[in-house]
Amino acid sequence: MENTHAKTVGLLKSALVAALYVVITVALLPWSFGPIQLRLAEMLNNLAVFNKRYIWALTLGCFIANLWSSLGAVDVVFGSLGTLMMTGVSYLLSRFAKSTPHKLVISVLSCTVLTWSVALELFFVSNVPFWATYFTVAVGEFISMVIGAGVFWLISLRIDLTK
Repeated sequence: MENTHAKTVGLLKSALVAALYVVITVALLPWSFGPIQLRLAEMLNNLAVFNKRYIWALTLGCFIANLWSSLGAVDVVFGSLGTLMMTGVSYLLSRFAKSTPHKLVISVLSCTVLTWSVALELFFVSNVPFWATYFTVAVGEFISMVIGAGVFWLISLRIDLTK
């Protein structure tokens, strides 16, 4: 019975994170897409360093949120794969860190660097310059991730986010 309860709670937590990602992205629609973006929902990517379940939750949230993208199916597929890559890499790299602040630094830096996938997608689909787009998307990602790192570090002082 306890195992079923734990699985249900884990599924509910994942669903909540995916839903939050969608709501934040769609609520801030003008800033969430394009070569200059500040997708605040990306702050949730920091959760991947606490539990790998959030890798899939964030990827699903991104998949659903990207249904609103002007790039259509390309963004739904490749944007979601980018999120899977970012959160997967930050999860794997953070396993080498001992403290929560170090894990969050790894998350912020890896997700920021890996925004090349977004810039590459925009370069091919929207014909925007790659390096300028990489810079602007990375700046937006860094801002969102730093905000999220601060929020989740404070939350982690009171709540065990690994469970």
